[in-house]
Amino acid sequence: MTDRPSPKKNPYSGLADHAFWDRSVGGVPLFALDPMAGPPIPPAFRLTRQTRIATAGSCFAQHIADRLQASGYRYLVTEDAPEGTAPEAARARGFRLFSARYGNVYTARQLRQLIERAYGRFTPQDAAWTRPDGRFADPFRPRIEPEGFASPEAIEAERETHLAQVRRLFEELDVFVFTLGLTEGWQAAVDGAAFPLCPGVAAGSFDPETYVFVDQPVEGVIADLTAFADALKAVNPSARIILTVSPVPLVATYAPRHVLQSTVHSKAVLRVAAQRLADTRDDTLYFPSYEIVTSPEGAFRYLESDLRSVSKDGVDHVMRVFFRHLTEGGDADALPASSRSLHEAQVEFAAQAAVICDEELLAGDARPWLDASSSSAPTARSRSWVGAFSSLRRRLRSPR
Repeated sequence: MTDRPSPKKNPYSGLADHAFWDRSVGGVPLFALDPMAGPPIPPAFRLTRQTRIATAGSCFAQHIADRLQASGYRYLVTEDAPEGTAPEAARARGFRLFSARYGNVYTARQLRQLIERAYGRFTPQDAAWTRPDGRFADPFRPRIEPEGFASPEAIEAERETHLAQVRRLFEELDVFVFTLGLTEGWQAAVDGAAFPLCPGVAAGSFDPETYVFVDQPVEGVIADLTAFADALKAVNPSARIILTVSPVPLVATYAPRHVLQSTVHSKAVLRVAAQRLADTRDDTLYFPSYEIVTSPEGAFRYLESDLRSVSKDGVDHVMRVFFRHLTEGGDADALPASSRSLHEAQVEFAAQAAVICDEELLAGDARPWLDASSSSAPTARSRSWVGAFSSLRRRLRSPR
């Protein structure tokens, strides 16, 4: 009697749970969702309390900076507020939002030009913009000084000091965490200088012959990220980069399509570009904050009623996964010691939620919670019946 051959296994047989949707997404409660589960993290990306960690990026990146500082990790800051400055005043002036005082860096083009400007390889023609009150603003940090600058010369002097600290940051950091936010932006027609805000929104004046709208394609984002990574390695050969994509939707689009289409397009481009670098460079890792917040259940639970602001629970989940996989302390360090109690956590988040987000100005008068005279754009908290209904739905769907 001949033994029958055993059925041949297909390539998916025996794969780990993280490879299957029903085992790692559809079949697990939201709090257990962990898109980092799978292949082990390279040891070079394991952050210790001695690792010098720097951050930059969009508004969402500020949450990562806050949590790293609060949890006792070595958050590298090269540009700090003058001694005696009140915390609220320091934050309003852009100190400790990120590792240096460069404000929101939304696009890969901004990031590339930041390092090029710091090392004198690119000097934009736009040096100062006039504000409505007659004072002046730095085009590349238009809201960094709430009271503005007295003169273009004052901007140039402060810029030289700032870029010196940016150079120091790039040369001293061990790990650079960058949160990609947008593909859309405005650039100078004459030299391609990329700005965080369209001229005329917070300062300057808009001229369609002088400034052009750009929606970067995936090839452009990859090229800019690669150029930045190469430039960073040239001054700091041991530097590692962690890329992530902000889950916060666009506040407005200038492309000729619905803002929802533009949001999906932008995030898809950024996600593909980040993965390309992670797949082709040993010095780059991708972290899935975008996937956590916008997962099928996460998008329902982790966005506030405006469907744009990330809730405290969403930030907590992102940082829990971040600490679990990328730090020596793991889950134990996911929340700082000062926020172990619910009350303290709520107080801490209320302060952290007031992220400085230049992009919010694009909404104009339609966003009554935004004080145009302030450099702080608090996270929206709608108290309408829509918000109440959304809260009720979340409660009904929450596991008991």
